[in-house]
Amino acid sequence: MRVDFWSDIVCPWCYIGEHRFSRALDGFEHRGEVEVVHRSFELDPSIPPGRGTPILEVLAAKYGLSPAEAENAEARVAALAAADGLGFTVDRKMGNTFDAHRLVHLGRERGRQEQVLQRLFRGFFGEGQPIYEVDVLAGLAADAGLDPAEAKQALADGSYSDAVRADESQARALGITGVPFCVLDGKYAVSGARPTEIYTAALQRAWAG
Repeated sequence: MRVDFWSDIVCPWCYIGEHRFSRALDGFEHRGEVEVVHRSFELDPSIPPGRGTPILEVLAAKYGLSPAEAENAEARVAALAAADGLGFTVDRKMGNTFDAHRLVHLGRERGRQEQVLQRLFRGFFGEGQPIYEVDVLAGLAADAGLDPAEAKQALADGSYSDAVRADESQARALGITGVPFCVLDGKYAVSGARPTEIYTAALQRAWAG
């Protein structure tokens, strides 16, 4: 059975949702027969490459919040992440994630997709690393078991750009407008960062057909 999971690396709900789904999958009795394919989705592809904006500034501008309101909104999400045992820092900058998604596709080709994605999530949310910078991406790729030189080369030569665009095109065809969003066995969809038990029930339903 295959599960297609769309997410963006700078999306906190994806960070939380992916973690909860992984926990559900780890407890699923047919875990060894489930293939998970992580699909690309950019929340804001219009962000210029290589530029980062402090997350509180992004939240305030996007939702019309005061600085205090932005801090409170961030604190609420941080509390949810902490409840799931996830690191979460406000000291991070929003940037373009296209290159990070390309790196995830390299990871998939090398059999390390899950490791690459999770390292990117931890790097961004837990450590505040600028995941739109090539050197940072190469270092995180190395942490996830990839060859950093190969990662740098792939990022330099445009590798996997078509794969990212294909994922995004498929998302549009399915009517996906927000992430996280997963499709189980091509038939059952789960939208949003759901509790672990919801993902468990979805896995069981999809397996039963």
